[in-house]
Amino acid sequence: MSGFAGKAALVTGAGRGIGRAIACGLARLDADVAVLDLDQAAAEQTAAAIRESGGNAIGVHVDVADEQSVAIAVAAVAKAFERLDVAVNNAGIPSTGEDLAEMSAQSWEHVLRVNLTGTFLSLKHEIPELLRAGGGAIVNIASNGGLRAIPQAPAYVASKHGVVGLTKVAAVDYARRGIRVNAVAPAITRTAMFDRVAGDTDMAARQEAITPLGRLATPEEVAAVAIWLCSADASYITGTTVSVDGGRQA
Repeated sequence: MSGFAGKAALVTGAGRGIGRAIACGLARLDADVAVLDLDQAAAEQTAAAIRESGGNAIGVHVDVADEQSVAIAVAAVAKAFERLDVAVNNAGIPSTGEDLAEMSAQSWEHVLRVNLTGTFLSLKHEIPELLRAGGGAIVNIASNGGLRAIPQAPAYVASKHGVVGLTKVAAVDYARRGIRVNAVAPAITRTAMFDRVAGDTDMAARQEAITPLGRLATPEEVAAVAIWLCSADASYITGTTVSVDGGRQA
C-alpha cells in the first residue's frame, strides 16, 4: 500500500476500537496522526502508543456533536501539523435497542446528533483544511446498518443511512477540487463497544452463525479498508461505500 510520508491525518473516535486501529495503521505508514476522541485520556493513550512505536501523533479532545468543539479540534490539528491531508470520521454511538414507537424523541435526537450531525460537522471543518493542502481524502465510517435494516435500531439505522448519503454528496461536490470522500460500512466488529452491548449473551455466536466467513471482523480488518481508501492506491474511487461484512450483504 502507498504510504503517507509528509501527510497529516486525523481520526475521530480514535481512543479505542476501529478508530484506534485506523490511527495506528496510518502512523505505521508514516502519516502524522491526530487522535481525536471525546475521552481525552483515551486519545492521549493512543497517541502515546503511536509515539512509542516511532510514529508522530498528538491527542486532541473533541465532542463531534458540538460545532465549536469540532472547529477548535480541527484548527489545533492544522496548527500542529501545518496541514491536513486525510480525515477519517469514525466517532459514533451504538443503537439504544428500542422499537421505534418506544423510542423517546430525546434518544432519537441524541443518536442522530452524534452519528450524522457529528459527521457533517467534521466534514464542514475538515474540508477547508484539505483544500488549503491542495486536496486529500476523507473516509466516513458508516455501518452495515447504513445499507440495510437492523431490528430495534431506528435512530442508528437512520443515522448511518444518512452518513452514506452525506458521503455521496460530499464526494460529488468536491471531486473537481481534489478531495475524495468514501465510506466504510462494517458489520459487527469485535470491539470493546460490542462487548459492552453483548454483555454475557450469546450475541457473538449468533452473529457468527449468520456470517458466511463464520466470525466477526477485527478492528484491524476494518481499518485496513479505510486506510486503503485514503491512500493513493484508491485514487479513482470516490463517492462509494465499501461493505466490510464477511459476506453478510451477499
